[in-house]
Amino acid sequence: MTDVTLKIDGADVTVPAGTLVIRAAEEAGIEIPRFCDHPLLAPVGACRQCLVDIPDAGNGRGFPKPQASCTIPVAEGMVVETQNSTAVKAQHGIMEFLLVNHPLDCPVCDKGGECPLQNQAMSHGQGETRFEGVKRTFPKPINLSPNVLLDRERCIVCQRCTRFAAEIPGDPGIALIQRGAQQQIGIAEDKPFSSYFSGNVIQICPVGALTSDDYRFRARPFDLVSTPGVAEHDACGAAIRVDHRRGKVMRRLAGNDPEVNEEWISDKDRFGFRYAVRDRLTSPMVREDGELRPASWLEAVAVAAAGLAGAGSVGVLPGGRLTLEDAKAYAAFARDTLRTPHIDFRSRPLSEEETGFLRSRVAGTSVTYADLDAADHVVLAGLEPEDEAGTLFLRLRKANRKGLRITTLSPYASEGSRKLGAEVVLTAPGAEKDALSQVSDVTEASVILVGERLATSPGAYSAAAELADRTGAKLGWVPRRAGDRGAVEADLLPGEGGLDAEAIVRGNLGALLVAGVDPDDTADPAAFLAALDQAGFVVSLEQRITAVTERADVVLPVAAASEKAGTFVTWEGRRRPFTQVFDKPAAYSDAEVLGHITTSLVEPASAASGVETNTVPSGASGERVGLDTPPPSGSGGSTDGSGFRLATWRLMLDNGTLQSGDKALAATARPAFVRLPAALHAEVGDVVTVTGDRGSWTLPALPAEMADGTVWVPTNSFGRGVWADLASPGSTVTIEGAQQ
Repeated sequence: MTDVTLKIDGADVTVPAGTLVIRAAEEAGIEIPRFCDHPLLAPVGACRQCLVDIPDAGNGRGFPKPQASCTIPVAEGMVVETQNSTAVKAQHGIMEFLLVNHPLDCPVCDKGGECPLQNQAMSHGQGETRFEGVKRTFPKPINLSPNVLLDRERCIVCQRCTRFAAEIPGDPGIALIQRGAQQQIGIAEDKPFSSYFSGNVIQICPVGALTSDDYRFRARPFDLVSTPGVAEHDACGAAIRVDHRRGKVMRRLAGNDPEVNEEWISDKDRFGFRYAVRDRLTSPMVREDGELRPASWLEAVAVAAAGLAGAGSVGVLPGGRLTLEDAKAYAAFARDTLRTPHIDFRSRPLSEEETGFLRSRVAGTSVTYADLDAADHVVLAGLEPEDEAGTLFLRLRKANRKGLRITTLSPYASEGSRKLGAEVVLTAPGAEKDALSQVSDVTEASVILVGERLATSPGAYSAAAELADRTGAKLGWVPRRAGDRGAVEADLLPGEGGLDAEAIVRGNLGALLVAGVDPDDTADPAAFLAALDQAGFVVSLEQRITAVTERADVVLPVAAASEKAGTFVTWEGRRRPFTQVFDKPAAYSDAEVLGHITTSLVEPASAASGVETNTVPSGASGERVGLDTPPPSGSGGSTDGSGFRLATWRLMLDNGTLQSGDKALAATARPAFVRLPAALHAEVGDVVTVTGDRGSWTLPALPAEMADGTVWVPTNSFGRGVWADLASPGSTVTIEGAQQ
């Protein structure tokens, strides 16, 4: 790209051709006031605050009147004046115009103290107003959604919010309505602004027009302490800023990290933080006479150490919420202290094929967001980015709008796929192996992204690896939870002769050490709960009361992400360190708690202490003992409602435990629908009963473009979830019309 040299306020500035004048001024350190301009949004010139004088457009002739610097590209020899009398008069005039109807309510406005309009009215506005009329007022606030509230009289119609919604997530549910002086931001009647990323419009609003229901009137910027952090709700590693006061989080904002999340985060990352104070465990507990009672840390650690030492074989299930430091501590505790190979972080359906894939094709590798930006083709398999990896979804959508080709192997053509402009290859669950072998136009400049759901599709991971090897394409694994990739790097997988998570559950081991595992997330929740009941000794490291803590012999509370420092490893393999927000007494990280237990094990990892090494009880080999998860075969499914393959994944907002406590966020969750082939929907109607080998659900149904013989339901948006209430992984379900 060629460079262009121009003069701005008398200084020579050289920038690439096509650069906007306002960006060139930024390069030169020259400030131009603006409201509608945003570097990640298309220029629109709506607010006119960035007017500058251009006496020479590079052709010896100037513009006859001031121009919006956010829409004019530079030209060789151009001369720009940002502070001469013409430019200053124009900027002052626009500011006076914007303030004509803007209320003088800065002391009660949530934007007060961090408001671009407030700041620029001081730096680029008149000292006095000439307006003597009555300012316009509206009823307030308007609920654009449960999260986003609109105070219309403050709006300067900069269109940042509407442009963001249409351009970045592809959710144009918020728009300009009416005309002239009555033009305002609005939504369709009885149709709230629905987007997983709606909270970003609050942050980028340059005035106090858009506010958060969660934060409204709760604090002011000068009250708050800000701490940078990393979002803990998925494996994307989005940068966030935690604003807190007196030991309480007031709000979370998007951090600016161009290499990862740019300036955007999901609503889950923004609003989902109250889990850290809701139903928290406040002290250790030990079981005595069949009942849990509070105990001191010294007593609880001693009881845990004694129980694990005398248990014989021990299974360790650390879950996927861990920092890298915690994951390494669990690996060392299991292998060096307990001398057990029975360890697995996967609290979900899994497979032995996946175990090998994670060790050989994921650990130590790196595929980055930059690789996606540079790719010619991205193939998605077992992955729905909009629901499972919000930051990844936004980066893929941005790349697609610039020409990236995306192919997704999915059981139905989802809205997320449409927003990505993806070519959808309708693929029934279990058929991903064959579908991957038939994907075309994959080159060494391509990227293949696979999700954790491929663990239930025999041969799929191997097919993805073979496709990458054959074409030279990069291969990446995108898990759901923030700690999963770090767990892989720490090798929290079964050791030689060890059992994986599903086999540990059915292995009749002497003791179980469980941390951050929700039984309803596992492949067989009933079997998991039964294993807890039957185990001789159970230790739970947990943040809050759960079905595991209710059955544990020792409960040890651990710190939430905001209460400790650590490192998350993203799906890319990128390490994302974060600092401690709150220094709370007795809020220990998992690694610290394990260290205390290790200290109490005077004779760790020896037969004398009762801890056997590499012991597998009778009937507890690495095979799935009694686990009924047959891979689907044949096309299956018929319009009589029998034998439909069950496809499922988690929606971004569902009944997950880390989302509890925020009512406004929960109100924006998408309702649970069954997705059916159009022909079947026409036959059974709008309400259906889905019956699997573990129960039945009656839910509303929608027609969709589906793979043959397939139906889809969200994993955890109804009841206790699919695996607990409906069906086992890989099984089939029946569909019947229900009475309405």
